[in-house]
Amino acid sequence: MKLPLLLAALLAAGSALGQPVKIGELNSYKVFPAFLEPYRKGMELALEEINAAGGAAGRRLELVIRDDGGTPGDAVRVAEELISREKVDVLMGTFASHVGLAVSNLAAQRKILFVASEPLTDKLVWDNGNRYTFRLRPSTYMQTAMLVPEAAKLNKRRWAIVYPNYEYGQSATASFKKLLAAAQPGVQFVAEQAPPLGKIDAGAVVQALIDAKPDAIFSSLFAADLQKFVREGNTRGLFTGVAVFNLLAGEPEYLDPLKDETPQGWWVTGYPWQAITTSEHTKFRDAYRKRWNDYPRQGSVVGYAAVYTVATAVRRAGSADTEKLVEAMKGLEMQTPFGPIVWRALDHQSTMGAYVGQLARKGSEGSMVNWRFADGARFLPSDGEVKALRKE
Repeated sequence: MKLPLLLAALLAAGSALGQPVKIGELNSYKVFPAFLEPYRKGMELALEEINAAGGAAGRRLELVIRDDGGTPGDAVRVAEELISREKVDVLMGTFASHVGLAVSNLAAQRKILFVASEPLTDKLVWDNGNRYTFRLRPSTYMQTAMLVPEAAKLNKRRWAIVYPNYEYGQSATASFKKLLAAAQPGVQFVAEQAPPLGKIDAGAVVQALIDAKPDAIFSSLFAADLQKFVREGNTRGLFTGVAVFNLLAGEPEYLDPLKDETPQGWWVTGYPWQAITTSEHTKFRDAYRKRWNDYPRQGSVVGYAAVYTVATAVRRAGSADTEKLVEAMKGLEMQTPFGPIVWRALDHQSTMGAYVGQLARKGSEGSMVNWRFADGARFLPSDGEVKALRKE
């Protein structure tokens, strides 16, 4: 090779080595700030740690963050801009399930890795699963499966259901009905309320549930809808003598605002950050508090783990090439603040678990008690069921 050509090749190689791995992160920051502000802090902490340690495969990570507007149409437009204009190597994020599904579909069309950090619908990795989409958090099926054993123990016959009427709430409801009916044959679902997300008429919903006279309630409400439901339910006596199970209600983002209105005894999935003493969580919690002078929320853990997922995949692949990253993600093992997880090759679902417990009041604050960690790997359907669901 002639000297000028050799020099050009060396310069090109050096330039490539210096290029960062660009992560295109899109999320509904303005629509769901309670979750996504801590999420962003978790991402930034992970980014700082990874880059301070030399990056991944010799390359720094870079976050290119955009707001997706909380709608599928806006999210697809933003994702396209990240791919075409920003030339990102990976897509990451989304919060609402219907938004996650839209971005997943685009990722399959554009052949780019999409690490779906938060959307919980089962369709993301099963019915609508594709080669390029991987999901971090335990799904609606997994989290309802974590609650169903406690629900079945109570042997309540008449159940009412309330959920936000969009993909997440619909998926959670379908999973709960299926799993509880299997665990407790003869159960009856006597009422179903499905208010629009963020627009609950709590008085009307609560009264409809009172009129149905249920023995127990399953809810997947969260954020402001949950607060309004709790307040109106407390005022009207809906919860007196009625068992309640509520996905996500133990997460600090949604539990902390309830304060002295926190209902006693509800079974929930959540994050009792104060009480978790494992070494991996203590290390994360201390680093987060030192960096942000604040305590972590569920979103903090998810954002932190999502960035580490990309870094770990890049290291395993030795590259940011999409096809190599997709192969690296299959069976990828890594550590998180909740312990070790595996990214399943079968359906691209991580085995991240969740904490299950009951709500209680301590003074004027809500907390989780009687909690346990539920390993996500134990709350998935059989491989045969997954293969039947997944059309890829």
